[in-house]
Parts: sequence; structure tokens; C-alpha cells
Amino acid sequence: MRFLVLIALSLFSVLSLQADDLPELGDVSRTTITQQQERQLGESIMEQIRTSPHYLNDPEVTDYVNALGYKLVGNAPNVEQQFEFFVVEDKSVNAFALPGGFIGLHTGLIITAQSESELAAVVAHEIGHVSQRHIARFFTQRKQVGIASLAAMALALLAARSSPDLAQAAMAAGQYANYQTALNFTRENEREADRVGVQILDKSGFDVRAMPTFLDRLQRSYRLYETNAPSYARTHPLTYERVADVQNRVQGMSYRQVPDSMEFRLVRARLQAREMSARDGITYFEDILTQKKAVTDVPGRYGLILSLMKMKDYKRARQEMQTLLAEAPDSAMVAALNGKVLMASGDPKGAADFYGKVAERFPRNRPLVYDYARALLDTKQPGQALKLISDALSLGQSDSYLYQLQAECFSALGQRLQQHRAQAEAYALNGSLPAAIEQLQIGLKSGDGDFYQLSSAEARLKELRNLDAERRKEQRQR
Repeated sequence: MRFLVLIALSLFSVLSLQADDLPELGDVSRTTITQQQERQLGESIMEQIRTSPHYLNDPEVTDYVNALGYKLVGNAPNVEQQFEFFVVEDKSVNAFALPGGFIGLHTGLIITAQSESELAAVVAHEIGHVSQRHIARFFTQRKQVGIASLAAMALALLAARSSPDLAQAAMAAGQYANYQTALNFTRENEREADRVGVQILDKSGFDVRAMPTFLDRLQRSYRLYETNAPSYARTHPLTYERVADVQNRVQGMSYRQVPDSMEFRLVRARLQAREMSARDGITYFEDILTQKKAVTDVPGRYGLILSLMKMKDYKRARQEMQTLLAEAPDSAMVAALNGKVLMASGDPKGAADFYGKVAERFPRNRPLVYDYARALLDTKQPGQALKLISDALSLGQSDSYLYQLQAECFSALGQRLQQHRAQAEAYALNGSLPAAIEQLQIGLKSGDGDFYQLSSAEARLKELRNLDAERRKEQRQR
């Protein structure tokens, strides 16, 4: 079963469920779900998505799509919730919004987008769905629903979309209403999301004509290959009226030629190299460089080096890396790649020294922090690695991998309580509360740690136990 077909489903197809079959939530006088309930539903679905091998855990790509997303969110109307942008590995061209501000992009979309403005147009459209609270408006029409039940059923329906047999079983079980009803609702909201998306694009400085250009290209593709239509055309109904409406909206707007950012070009090259075999990647990127098919050689050489590393040709990778560093001396992504080349070619000290030189220039760059900390650990410098990670955490870069690295630092330094405390935080951020509680219990029995550390660990243990009890209570009520 392909998880990525699960992801290809638009939120509004996900929510075409029989509301009457679900338990009511709270007071019957309520007419919509709250933002907190939306977030709860989104988190429930995301816990499953994050455990899939198709969830792309690549910090360079993730940081880029979040930077792009928040640039657009900053110009969106009615934004009252957090957003999180993420990527899944799927060659199909699609994007989707989940409850609570979670927006996913397919790798196929990023690779297929012919400009950064086209990619931004799709992201702006999904932000439009979220900012207009289409989920809550759907439930306003469909009575009350049980959030916990809906999360489970939404996941079941998503999975069913990847298998006709499962889809038929879901229909037989009455898990979702008439498809045409859901489709009509989706079309109505697609138009509204387009309208809002155009406004967001314009205010964010992107080319608004990228939206109708992208839709028109997909529509032509749909006409030519109806049996294998782009996923975006299937999950976001693509009608002549919709394309014409967007074209009319942008017709009177000022023309704006917007160059693609280097980060966009490098991310596309990164995903292309990831998708291809090592040999095919080398051939593809060498052709781009020799034929001068791009405005700049930087993305092509970046992709070539990634392909050479996949081939384990580290000698040539290091040679090409020197040229790339000269071509793009101010790129954090290029700097991070150089460190990886040095590490992979068996030079951890050289990598640590290099990271030390560039870390001050890019203090908030997560991939560089990750890789620098790893290089310091590999060169037996856990104290320096711990300081680097602690500084990153103090800047708000709180994620599970940073805490995992911090746990390794404390382990190397023999600080067992702190080791288990950091490991607990890594588990908690991944949603594994029982494992986090167990780590804190082990740490408190380790026999080390000062009074402050012990008190802090005990308070955190109590907090996690309460959270775990609340979650278990919710599960029993499903």
C-alpha cells in the first residue's frame, strides 16, 4: 500500500465523512470546532505521518519549505494558528492541508514546479484553505463530530484511497458520504482558496501569474492523460471555470518578474539527486553543466556532488566541491554539503574544523548545527558539541534530533541523569510519552545530578505523567 497516495488526498476529501455516524463532541449547541480541536485532529494524523518512511526527514528541504511557507503566512488574512510545512516522498504533483495548520508538499510538486513562484502559488492556495477555516465551515453544515473518532477515521479513509479494495470496504462501512456532495463542497472552497492565494502571492512579492500558468499546464496534462491525471487535478478539482477565474483575477495586476532563490534551485537539485540512481544522477547533472542548460552552474554542481557521494566517488566529490565553494561562498546549503563530503571521505577533523569556521556565519542553520555537533562527537569533543547544541536550543531550535544529540553528549560526559532527561525530551517531541516517562524514571535512579537537575527532572516527570493520563483517557473515550 502506497502511503503517498494517502497523502495525496485533499483534506476536504478526507472530511467527507458521515457526521451522523460519529459521536458528538461537547455541547450540542456548538456549531463549529475550535482551533484547539482542529490542532488536536491535525496532531493525531501527523503522529502517523511522521512514523512513515515516506515522511521526508531532510532538514535542508524542511527548513526551505518552512521559510517559504512562513513568508507567505506573514501576508495571509485571518491567521490565528501555528503552521507547519513538511514534505513527503511522492513523485506525483500534489499538496494538501490538514487540520490545525499542517501543510504537506509532495517531492514531485517541488521538482515539477518550473519557478519558485509556481511552488509558492500552490503553498499559498493551501494556506488559503487553512486561513479561511474551511474545515470548521464544513462541520458547521454537518453537525457535531468526535475529534478522536474523526482522526482515526480520517486516517483509515486516507489509507483506503491507496487501495480500491480498501476504498470499497470503507464505502460499504458507511465511512464517508456521497462523493459528489464532497466534490461540490471542495470546488466551492477551491475557488475561495485560489482568491486568497492570489492575494497572498501578490503581497509576498511573487509572480501572481504563476498560479494560472501552473493550473493551465496541469489542465492540459489532464486532458491528454485522463487515465493518469496529475494528483493535484484529482484532489483539487480542476475545471475550466476555476482556471478562467484565476486568470481573470490576475489579468489586471502588475507584471512582476521574480527570480528564483538559490535555495529553491538547490532544493530541487537535492530532490532530483535523491530520486535518481547514482549513475543516472551523474549523467543528468553532467549534461546540465556541459550543455550550460541553467542560468548558474551552482544547482547542477550541487546535484552532481550529491550523486557522486551516492556513488562513493569521494575523491571527485571533493574536487567538485572546491569549485562549488568558489561559485557559492555565501550558501549555507553548500557549506553543509562540504562538511558532509569531508565526513564521508574519512576526514572528521577537517569537517569539524570547517564547520567551526562557518558556524558563526549561519548560527540558526539546523543542518549545520546537526552536522557540526556530529563531527565534534566523532572527534571526541563532547563538551564543545554540548555547548553548540545548548546554544541552538536556547535560540528556540527545539526538535527531537537536537535532544538526541544532546543525550549522546551527556552520555560521553558521563552525566547519566542529563542523558536520560535529554532522551526523554526527544521521545516526548516524537509523541512517545510512555518512553519519555521511562527515560526520566531511569535517570532519577541513576544516582547523579545536582539538586536543581533532580528537581527539574521530577517536575518534568510529573508533567509528562499528567499528559499521558489525559491521552489515555481520550483513547478510552473513543
